[in-house]
Amino acid sequence: MSVPTSAERPARPCSATLEPLRVACASCNLRELCLPVGLNPAELQRLDGLVEKRRSVPRGDHLFRNGDRFEALYAVRTGFFKTRIGSEDGRDQVTGFQMAGELLGLDGISSDHHHCDAVALEDSSVCVIQYRDLEELSREFTVLQHQFHKIMSREIVRDHGVMLLLGNMRAEERLAAFLLNLTQRLQARGFSSSSLVLRMTREEIGSYLGLKLETVSRTFSKFQEDGLMEVKQRQLRILDQAGLQALVNNSAC
Repeated sequence: MSVPTSAERPARPCSATLEPLRVACASCNLRELCLPVGLNPAELQRLDGLVEKRRSVPRGDHLFRNGDRFEALYAVRTGFFKTRIGSEDGRDQVTGFQMAGELLGLDGISSDHHHCDAVALEDSSVCVIQYRDLEELSREFTVLQHQFHKIMSREIVRDHGVMLLLGNMRAEERLAAFLLNLTQRLQARGFSSSSLVLRMTREEIGSYLGLKLETVSRTFSKFQEDGLMEVKQRQLRILDQAGLQALVNNSAC
């Protein structure tokens, strides 16, 4: 698959901006979901030196593009992102959805270039962490290095989960697993475990799950008819979480 690199594309002005704003990890309410887990106050102060700026990314804009040089990791502070890659037939394949407290940019570590696009699904902001500085600091603080390895391992496990979704599950099971995972991640951030607003379109959900748009819409309608949830455009309220979980559990039998 041949995808134009950033050097081959015409230069475009980027509306994502860097704000000269001090972002303190020690006072961030998402810090337990991000890198600084287990650091003492003195170590957190050192880490604050890495996270000196917050980058704003308006809805629909790119945080980075496939082929861009890898220099930093990005901790999502507010908002929602999707990652995607281009296929040979010109269509986009969604590879993930990232929310506050999660990291973007890990794809670039192996080759020093990004292998996907990261696009904001709503007005968002990220903390910029220069990777070379993070590497240097993690050699001093083994707990930081350990946490970073855990984050990378979590991404591997998530990738395996997606492979399971695409390989072994029917459409209903895929969508149920996706929604349960989404609500669990939101609940960990203090949001409701049953009511949410989908930041992604049904087409994007279908791309991620390997389903056609019509199949996603039909499955949402079936879930509503079966009393599993209420759906009003992008507003969703889960009425029977155990019922959704039973669909996923049956797929493993």
